[in-house]
Amino acid sequence: MKKLAALFVLLASVSFADTYPRQPGVDAIHYVFRLTLVDASNEIAGEATVQLRLAADNLAEALLDLASAGERGGMTVSSVTSGGSAASFSHERDRLRITLPAGAKKGQDVSFTIRYRGVPAEGLRLIPNIHGERTIFSENWPNRARQWLPMIDHPYDKATAEFIVTAPAHYQVISNGLLVEETDLADGRRRTHWKQSVPISSWLYALGVARFTVHHAGLTQGVPLQTWVFPQDRDAGLTLFEETTRQVMAFFTERIGPYSYEKLANVEAAGLSGGTEHASAIFYGEKSVTKGRGPVVHEVAHQWWGNAVTELDWDDVWLSEGFATYFTMLFTEHMYGRDAFVGSLRGSRQTVIETERKLPDTPVIHRNLSDMRSVLNALVYQKAGWVLHMLRGLIGTEAFWKGIREYYRRYRNGNVSTDDFRAVMEETSGQTLQWFFNQWLTRPGTPVIEGSWRYDTARRQIDVELSQTVSGAPYRLPIELGVVMRAGDPPRIERIELSERRSTFTIAADAEPASVVLDPNTWLLHEGGLSPFSAAKERKR
Repeated sequence: MKKLAALFVLLASVSFADTYPRQPGVDAIHYVFRLTLVDASNEIAGEATVQLRLAADNLAEALLDLASAGERGGMTVSSVTSGGSAASFSHERDRLRITLPAGAKKGQDVSFTIRYRGVPAEGLRLIPNIHGERTIFSENWPNRARQWLPMIDHPYDKATAEFIVTAPAHYQVISNGLLVEETDLADGRRRTHWKQSVPISSWLYALGVARFTVHHAGLTQGVPLQTWVFPQDRDAGLTLFEETTRQVMAFFTERIGPYSYEKLANVEAAGLSGGTEHASAIFYGEKSVTKGRGPVVHEVAHQWWGNAVTELDWDDVWLSEGFATYFTMLFTEHMYGRDAFVGSLRGSRQTVIETERKLPDTPVIHRNLSDMRSVLNALVYQKAGWVLHMLRGLIGTEAFWKGIREYYRRYRNGNVSTDDFRAVMEETSGQTLQWFFNQWLTRPGTPVIEGSWRYDTARRQIDVELSQTVSGAPYRLPIELGVVMRAGDPPRIERIELSERRSTFTIAADAEPASVVLDPNTWLLHEGGLSPFSAAKERKR
């Protein structure tokens, strides 16, 4: 057993990383995307100015992601220039390779302007909304920004950006950041300029072009709050978004730290289901808006987790989705009480159990993810949320919130790994947590705990037998047992740790209890339960 446990710890400490080809010598600093859109076709004309900072001497080239033209669509690059002069480039297999100036030095900034055009195969949807009106909405998650924007399309590289969009004047345009300019041109077109001044990752860039009702709802926590919905859905949108957003912003700002962006716009979007957490401009599926069911709390939570604090690698996507899932539950606890919170946890636990039956060899942290179609599953949402809940139970609520605030303060508007998060929580709690993170994040499965209890009158004690059924080495499981002396009384909490496949525990008691309950306060992700000892069952064994 000890050999198995040692092997598990060794394997769990192996570093994983998704397979995106990184450029350690090149850092994107700022993008300016100038786009021209027309109603006559789905072709877009683009001019992108990309500012790169070099982190090494004598680099030969820089690589940007941009979909190559093909049968389904894609982009054709007509020129790349730098300082007014042509730059050498090649564009094939969705990679734009640009030759860097000879003798370029570490710390030097270089800028290139790329002119291109084409019909996006995906990433930018040019489709009618539910009211039959033409709209244009980005859908960059997880790596589809490259379908219409030349950029480093991976979470590890954050940059600021501007969108300068020229489109027919009957549209309004929403994007990240603050509105710099909106000008009606003489030819029936309108130019709209948005600027995002806080660095963000590629999937968080937003563009929405439609006929909108725009409601400026004042400030919430000092941040301008806006609602952008189709005119036909004005009342439903205002009801869904504004009051809930104010409540959520107040809770997260107080508990975590300051909101990072210049505004918060809730936007109704065509062709989308659920929501997408673009920085400062959240998109919600149009059908969910009309039904009043948009995931407002989850998507606003992402403004802190995923947007401001961003996973360095797709293998660690739980740092985004698991956090947004659990912090949605924490808002439920704050607003509606412990019973509603526990109800969410129990529903989430059932989802985890069902998912693990379908994906029996899948941990929360991906193993060198290469297929981006597999980046999301219920484990990076629900199980990851449970990991945060168990961490809170292990170190205590006060230490948990202290660690969360420090983690956000330290990594706000930057990138993180699971090890970064673990290190902060160890520092603030004073506990060693490597075993906990290994056990719950890199190991597949959930333990099944079964057991029985009986009262020993002579010894005036409760004997509890517990066993865990797992594949591989036993889990280390801090567990609460609730001793209920009389039916209806609150349980007396006894804390134990189950770290073997089978163990017996004794609890002092002056009288026989009415019941003994496993995990009465819902802190542990597990299957199974505890029942009174049955002599008949014992004889059959």
